[in-house]
Order: sequence, then C-alpha cells, then structure tokens
Amino acid sequence: MVGEEGAFVLGWDEVLTEEELSMTLKVLCMSEEEFKEYKEQDGWEDDSGEEENSTLSNEALSRLKTPCKKLLYDSVLLTLESYRTDLRAEQDLLNNKEAYEKLSRREQQALHVRYGQKRILHQLLELIQ
Repeated sequence: MVGEEGAFVLGWDEVLTEEELSMTLKVLCMSEEEFKEYKEQDGWEDDSGEEENSTLSNEALSRLKTPCKKLLYDSVLLTLESYRTDLRAEQDLLNNKEAYEKLSRREQQALHVRYGQKRILHQLLELIQ
C-alpha cells in the first residue's frame, strides 16, 4: 500500500501520495471484522468510494475521522522523534549567521531540508489535533 519507500509524501497544501495514505488509514482503522470483509471483496483497487477519490488537502485532513486522526497524529510524532534535533534547534541554527556559515554547503542544504520537513510535520499536527 505504501510503495517501495515505505513513506508518505506531504506537501504544504496536500498529501502528494493521497491514494496510499487514504487506503492505509482506512485499513488500519478498520475493525478485524471489517478488514476480513474488505479483504474478501473482489479487488482492493475496485473500491470507488468517495473517500478514496477525494484529494487529501489540508482541509480534508482536518476532517478525518477521530481514529484516523489519532493514528496519523501518533505517526507524525514518531517521525519527529526520529530526528536528532527539534524544529526550534533548526530554526535557531538558521537564524545564527555565524554558526550557519561554519557549516559546509552540504550541511546547509541538509539543514534547510530538515527544517522544511519538520515545518510540514508540525503543520500537519496542528491540522489534525
């Protein structure tokens, strides 16, 4: 369901791997009985419900059912915990011109990427609280 990378891709305005995230949330939030019934249906791809076809915009994410929001929220927290530093530390380093300039070009680029990732994850947390 998730693809080869095992991750979902989030943008500023929407989920870019919306089909995978929708399907994963749907399945993981099913009861055992619902899952057995769903699995017995002919073809997972043939499910043409409105939920799977809607864009997972930020607005749509904020309207997810409570169990899906909780699962997504906990997943985001786990992802944030996997970083060595928090958003504030990245922001402080970006704002400290002297320390920033001591970083190699590659370290500066990595800092910008991490900071952007963390900002998107924090935005997602706010949307689904």
